[in-house]
Amino acid sequence: MAYDVLIVGGGISGLSLAFYLYQRGVRNILLLEKASRFGGKLHTVIEKGYIVETGPNGFLDNKPYTLQLAEALNITSSLYPSSSQAAKRFILKNGKLIEIPTSPLAFFKSPILSLKAKLSILKEPFIPAAELSDETVASFVYRRLCKEFLDYLIDPMVAGIYAGRADQLSIKAAFPAIWQLEKRYGGLIKGMIHLMKNRKRSGPAGPGGTLTSFTKGVQELIDALCAYLEDKIELRKATDVKEINKSGKSWEIHTEKETYKAKALVLSTPAYEASRLLSKYKELSNLLSKIPYGPIAVVALAFKEGSLARTPDGFGFLVPSVEKRKILGCLWDSCVFPNRAPEGKLLMRVMLCGTRQPEVCHLTEEELFQTAIDEIDAIMGVKQPPEATWVFKHPRGIPQYTLGHTERVEAIFKMGKELGGLFFHSNAYMGVGLNDCIGYAIERSQEVKEFLQET
Repeated sequence: MAYDVLIVGGGISGLSLAFYLYQRGVRNILLLEKASRFGGKLHTVIEKGYIVETGPNGFLDNKPYTLQLAEALNITSSLYPSSSQAAKRFILKNGKLIEIPTSPLAFFKSPILSLKAKLSILKEPFIPAAELSDETVASFVYRRLCKEFLDYLIDPMVAGIYAGRADQLSIKAAFPAIWQLEKRYGGLIKGMIHLMKNRKRSGPAGPGGTLTSFTKGVQELIDALCAYLEDKIELRKATDVKEINKSGKSWEIHTEKETYKAKALVLSTPAYEASRLLSKYKELSNLLSKIPYGPIAVVALAFKEGSLARTPDGFGFLVPSVEKRKILGCLWDSCVFPNRAPEGKLLMRVMLCGTRQPEVCHLTEEELFQTAIDEIDAIMGVKQPPEATWVFKHPRGIPQYTLGHTERVEAIFKMGKELGGLFFHSNAYMGVGLNDCIGYAIERSQEVKEFLQET
């Protein structure tokens, strides 16, 4: 069977790419998914009146991509912005939860940093920009601010977004907007002042926009995409691709039962899976294998109100490495999205592992639960045990944009183009967030269409 486009991988990247290809007039599309369901890391479990996310719980509305997709799918009525409580976020310091300040005055009043660390901001505009091709997040922050700033603000943020370590991730690849502040304006403060003059919006989730999800969780977006595509393209799940070959101007994709041909092939898989599938192309496969992944485990805990000494009253908290705790942080889901728990109940999700403590992901589900509950007890005080729990393990959960990532991705994309009709689209390359996956699906769909028009 021959197709114009074959997409391997039915997560949000592959599904949104198929959607935009169809929107651009491409019709002969096959999408293959290895798992027994579509959606990848985006999955929602609804049990006992609780709405529990196994992975990401939404997107920021400061970029239009997910909002536009929801509108195109006619599900805007299901959009669910976070509550005003989501504006309050906390950092654990010396065993206590300290609210992250959201204004300059609050920052200087806050005990989150010492006076010496706070004053490091005043010297930052006078530090010259460095002529470096790449740099770790830790090196960048230490050079422009100070170690305490890194330890108690940036390190936990890196863990919260990437489940990663600031001394391993590339500032250019992982936080390109921050990298550009120095490159364009000479420093962070100078750049932020410039951006503040042009800022058009902010919301409960902070300057980055309002965290938004769907009434019944992110699964609604996946289900809507599948419903739209099911009678327009071929969707096949529980189909494992065994081998990929280039035959003339076509790609041959071999599964256990069938062989397919396609003019254009898009790998919307994790980088390590793309590396396996392209093992015959050793240089390309090797580059793909150099994109590491951090493990992540999610333990969801459901409590009756009053079961905790400290009642959740915000977005949640992050844990700096220097605190030496066994968790990365905790999201107070029923504060952020009140319908996530029945009335009179609370739902929180504890994040563990990451590249900070990868060995934790080897624990059993019971051990992960016990670790989570012990840590929450130490930090928030557990007076009554949870009435329900869920444990989700992602041994290779989040791609890590380490030093040299930008150059690796450029080389990978270039090799795909040179081979002819080979494209890559997943969160392994240019952004790990929901908005990134959808935004780049728009861009990649145009590239694929142009390729088809040229052949």
